[in-house]
Amino acid sequence: MSAQDSLWAWGDGLATITDSGKILDCWFPEPKLGRVPADRDWYVAPKALADEAHEDPRRGVRLHPLVVESDLSAPVQSTQDAYLRLHLLSHLLVKPHGQNLTGLWDHLPANAWTDLGPMDAEEISTRLPALRRGGVQVYAIDKLPRLLDYLVPKGVRIADGGRVRLGAYLSPGTIVMHEGFVNCNAGTLGPSIIEGRLSQGIVIGAHTDIGGGASVMGMVATDSPQRVLIGERSLIGANAGVGFGLGDDCVVEAGLYVTAGTKVTVVAEQRNVKAGELAGVPNLLFRRNSLTGAVEVFSRNG
Repeated sequence: MSAQDSLWAWGDGLATITDSGKILDCWFPEPKLGRVPADRDWYVAPKALADEAHEDPRRGVRLHPLVVESDLSAPVQSTQDAYLRLHLLSHLLVKPHGQNLTGLWDHLPANAWTDLGPMDAEEISTRLPALRRGGVQVYAIDKLPRLLDYLVPKGVRIADGGRVRLGAYLSPGTIVMHEGFVNCNAGTLGPSIIEGRLSQGIVIGAHTDIGGGASVMGMVATDSPQRVLIGERSLIGANAGVGFGLGDDCVVEAGLYVTAGTKVTVVAEQRNVKAGELAGVPNLLFRRNSLTGAVEVFSRNG
């Protein structure tokens, strides 16, 4: 595969399409990097997907196979393009921030999600009685679905499937506890424990622990230039949080929330700086002085 081809991806998918022709989602079991092979017939779907094609009158949709090719350096072009890029993340083919996600939210419809799959949210009111009679549950109205409805990442534990969205990048060895949350274009670069929240765009290094109730501030916009990386072997304590990147082997004590603009005292140097100026510096301990209330930073080992 040439360097130019590496900017592309493609996949055979199964789209959910309403009676009016609106595409609600697209499932890609085996997305691939590169261009669609020259000998690939665009009009003949793999048998496994062709066999899944059917109509579901309960939801007012049909499932139809298609093939999608995406230029990952260009903005998102369609719903099926958006879903392919989300699959690339969750299949660990592209790392967070490794593709252009400009326009992602514009091309993701806010679907009504049922235990049978998505349906048009505008039709819920008219179809709800029939769905209830059929025992079909509507569990969410959202733009992003649950990761586990599309793939099961290898070597990963997810205690509550509703708290990990499609597009999360979860490396083998990752554990997402019951109150953990991982958004799209966020995730882990190695074995990690997530008991808190990883917002869009947040990446944490191997053997890092995001404590219970802890949070790492991210950006809502997928095209934001801001990058927040939490290094390896770091700990953000329970109910703590940060709004900037940490280096390797750093600790933020429980209950302490430090934003990039928080004034902190570097104890060894007796100087005050904004916490964001320490982004990426390894071996730091952030804690609050219980007597003065000042946020202090100490050097640490191990």
